[in-house]
Amino acid sequence: MSKLSRHKAILELLDQTPVTSQEELQRLLHRRGLDAGQATLSRDIRELGLVKTAKGYALPRTENGDAALPSVSRLVREFVTSVRAAENLLVTKTSVGSAQPVAAALDDENWPEAIGTIAGDDTILIVCEDKRAAGRLADRIQGMLA
Repeated sequence: MSKLSRHKAILELLDQTPVTSQEELQRLLHRRGLDAGQATLSRDIRELGLVKTAKGYALPRTENGDAALPSVSRLVREFVTSVRAAENLLVTKTSVGSAQPVAAALDDENWPEAIGTIAGDDTILIVCEDKRAAGRLADRIQGMLA
């Protein structure tokens, strides 16, 4: 079981039902065939930035009520596997199932070089103003990978 698949399962569970304790989370994960100890779940909860509310664990909320995303540098470091420039485009490869949250975090940065993103399952296409802007943005993302 990979950390990525466990994190994804935890987020899916929280989206589907209230989870009020680590023990309950552990049981729900076990039903999905994912076994994790208490120490692992504590680390996952911290890494995902989950908060405990009166209704159970949840992602923190932004001012407009949306779930807050982890920082772009953290998402890039954890999920991006490569960035390649092709003229004014950047093709960014991620772990399977990670392109959407990474693209959302990239969009939230409002970097002037990026006009927009399109995310699939494991690939993000970033459209830049020109070749030079794509190079600058590729360097910035590569710097987060180091």
